Amino acid sequence: MSLAIAATLAFSGAAFAQEQTVTIATVGPLTGGIAHIGKDTENGVRMAIEELNAEGTTIGGKKITFVMQSEDDAGDPKQATTVAQKLVDKKVSGVVGHLQSGTTIPASKIYYDAGIPQISPGATNPKYTQQGFNTAFRVVANDGQLGGTLGSYAVKTLHAKNIAVIDDRTAYGQGLAEEFTKGAKKAGANIVSTQYTNDKATDFNAILTQIKAKKPDVIFFGGLDAGAGPMLRQMKQLGIKAKLMGGDAICTTELPKLSGDGLIDDQVVCAVAGGVAPSGKKAMDDFNTAFKKRYGHDVVIYAPYSYDATMTLADAMKQAKSTDPKVYLPFLAKINHKGVTGTVSFDAKGDMKNAALTLYTFKAGTRTQIEVVTK
Repeated sequence: MSLAIAATLAFSGAAFAQEQTVTIATVGPLTGGIAHIGKDTENGVRMAIEELNAEGTTIGGKKITFVMQSEDDAGDPKQATTVAQKLVDKKVSGVVGHLQSGTTIPASKIYYDAGIPQISPGATNPKYTQQGFNTAFRVVANDGQLGGTLGSYAVKTLHAKNIAVIDDRTAYGQGLAEEFTKGAKKAGANIVSTQYTNDKATDFNAILTQIKAKKPDVIFFGGLDAGAGPMLRQMKQLGIKAKLMGGDAICTTELPKLSGDGLIDDQVVCAVAGGVAPSGKKAMDDFNTAFKKRYGHDVVIYAPYSYDATMTLADAMKQAKSTDPKVYLPFLAKINHKGVTGTVSFDAKGDMKNAALTLYTFKAGTRTQIEVVTK
């Protein structure tokens, strides 16, 4: 072998050694009744990965190629833990997910045991960050912040005196309904009925008939848009004039399609765990424009948060000069990342500092912002 060829091979080997593939996983319900929300989350991660690769990210002197690994947990806790173990075995560098509290909480123990950072773009149950896992983070407000705000708003702004509560018995629905009830009672409301369903139900006539007799001013639903749509149609059929309130999972751009002619202007009041102040509106508008150009449709709900979660993981890696989870995790805990949804910064538990909430209603079939509240 000539010296020239040997030198060329050595240079090529050195160049190759300076390149690294880093896998960031995203997990959510890609099948089932809320697959559209899971796909929205996946699309946000993909946008971030594509941008990071386009800008030519370098970490610790190595050219990084980010790869997205998407997994479907189908909104099922058992499948969520199976997927989590698969990702641990794959040795992914970070996880954006899971989407729902009921899947995020059981999966979080598996990521914690493996030391893999996890940022949920949608799980709001307070229990997620109360387990003492230093790998668990979220980029949205928790149920205590969101439910409490809705409960207070129902009484103080909507002047509701009598309120009925329905929850779908999932970790998300139950947790949100409990926090709403606390907030509403604290503000002086009377809870006239508490009813239970499940996250697969679409027939609420029996529950709503019982509730109608109580003449509530507001019905609060701790559940998903896939249930809220039929519920609104059945409320109209039964002549129930009460407002329907709920959290981020009913506050989607799909709700008008799911509810059909059951969606009456200003009847729904919902809150999204996130939002931007007027100063951040341009960044969010720019993201929404780029998202529509990339995918051909509007953001459903969580794409900006999964995008920010991905960028936050990458930012922590850059600051740590390492993609090794145990090396960049301390930097993630102290991060101050300027994202499209606002500044991402975590408290000691992994909850968002200064979490924002956005209150919405629907007018002429379009989700319309009422106001942004910072907790």
